[in-house]
Amino acid sequence: MSYQASADPPLTAGEKARVAYYIARMCKREIAGPDVHQADLQRKVDRILDGARKRAEKSK
Repeated sequence: MSYQASADPPLTAGEKARVAYYIARMCKREIAGPDVHQADLQRKVDRILDGARKRAEKSK
C-alpha cells in the first residue's frame, strides 16, 4: 500500500470509517501470515478513494 497524503482526496466521516475498518481487517490478516491474500480489501479501499476523487473533481 503506497498512499501519499497530498494525493488523497478529502474523505467524509463515513468513508474514513470504512477505510479504517478495511485497514484493520488487513492488519488482522497480516498477523495470520504474510501469504494471506489481501487484494480484495485493497480493491475496496481503492474504490472508496476513487469515489472520493470523483466527488472532489465534481465539486471544483
